Amino acid sequence: MPTVALERDLLYERLGQSYTEEEFDELCFEFGLELDEVTSENALIAKEQGADKAGTGSDKVIYKIEIPANRYDLLCVEGLVRGLLVFKEKMACPVYKKIPPTEGSTMQELTIRPSTAAIRPHCVAAVLRNITFTEASYKNFIDLQDKLHQNICRKRSLVAIGTHDLDTIEGPFVYDALPPEDIKFKPLNQTKEYTAVELMELYSTDSHLKHYLHIIKDSPVYPVIFDKNNVVLSMPPIINGEHSKITLSTKNVFIECTATDLTKAKVVLDTIVTMFSEYCQDQFTVEPAKVIQTDGSEVVYPDLNYRHEVVEVADINKKLGIKIKADAMASLLTRMCLKSKAIEKGARLIVEIPPTRADVIHACDIVEDVAIAYGYNNIKMTIPKTNCISQQFPLNKLTDLLRPEIAAAGFTEALTFSLCSKDDISDRLRKDISTIRAAHIANPKTLDFQVARTMLLPGILRTVASNRKMPLPLKLFEISDVVFKDDTTGKINYKHQEVVKILQCK
Repeated sequence: MPTVALERDLLYERLGQSYTEEEFDELCFEFGLELDEVTSENALIAKEQGADKAGTGSDKVIYKIEIPANRYDLLCVEGLVRGLLVFKEKMACPVYKKIPPTEGSTMQELTIRPSTAAIRPHCVAAVLRNITFTEASYKNFIDLQDKLHQNICRKRSLVAIGTHDLDTIEGPFVYDALPPEDIKFKPLNQTKEYTAVELMELYSTDSHLKHYLHIIKDSPVYPVIFDKNNVVLSMPPIINGEHSKITLSTKNVFIECTATDLTKAKVVLDTIVTMFSEYCQDQFTVEPAKVIQTDGSEVVYPDLNYRHEVVEVADINKKLGIKIKADAMASLLTRMCLKSKAIEKGARLIVEIPPTRADVIHACDIVEDVAIAYGYNNIKMTIPKTNCISQQFPLNKLTDLLRPEIAAAGFTEALTFSLCSKDDISDRLRKDISTIRAAHIANPKTLDFQVARTMLLPGILRTVASNRKMPLPLKLFEISDVVFKDDTTGKINYKHQEVVKILQCK
């Protein structure tokens, strides 16, 4: 799960209250989080770069908090503090609104060209108006983008975020895909212009950006966004342009997200604008942008949709093993930023799900939030009403009896992967793959895991190959499942035993 590092004193200042380490750890637990580590900047530098560089940082206490992977709204201090304050009932859930452009101006437009379908077909956009950055909030703005890139964006393969100083560029904007030699601009933090081909070479040794080059490197066209005057804003998912770079003095921010997954792009855009709209002059408001699709249709982003779910009070009580009334349950959910109220004389709840809670996709997610707000430690332990008598599966009982006997004979048990390559069960054993009833994996991500094993010997031989320096003889055994394809019933598992003794190893 992702971890957020926050300076303790700044965190307590925003919360409006100081805590001991134990008290804050308990608060995190009550909110469904975990205080993973208490450290300092110097300690982190010493751990990552060596003790000789430890003096370059500060000794301020840093809390590293573990966040659930689907709670994108808690990946920055703004969202985390907002969530904790609502949970402690010190503030109400904010209402996020879209506002029209200022008088005398028009809505920003971005046109998607058909050529982008070959590489990254989707794009969404929005504007944060009259925003005020401090050093801390600016750093948080960059950090949130990095956290989202590593999490929901899947290292920029699904979504790539670009943020720009709107006052340095002019709409309407165009999202296009061009041959790499036709793209030329000054990238972020560089002093001269490069073509896209030169940039790929330049960043091939960059410790941060080289991990993203493969996403577009082999494509005949690269995605690029430019403005009315052909000023390049970004070449997603690699780098933004220097021209539209955001600084502490930036007042209006244009946000664009290019994507291969439109749903995730919408979630990412909603997350960024809801988290940082608190720094706008008109808090929690966002100026929408119009995106013109390849078919000519127009869509306005961000969504900022509020949706409603109706849940049964009795069903939630039954699932959690508690007994609370509808009004009390509604209060618990409201503390989790899910505004709720009782309907139908307390039999049901209507729950409002804000755009920040993309993790709530089913009624069971609402049940989980009731459990968190109620407190897991407050749920009484009970003995299940259903009595069951278990019995070990006979075949497993037999193998459990065999293992210690074989080990007593001087053999070491190996535990190998149940998937292997095609060559492992065919060519390397001088067999024809067409004669083997193997279950093949569709679209395997690696050549090492192409089929389910039909015998244990290949895995044991791989183990021997990795332990050639061990003293001989090598005495290995394995008792585990193998898989054969059956045309009538699908796939059948069999339990096999393999014992190998290696006397000589070249």
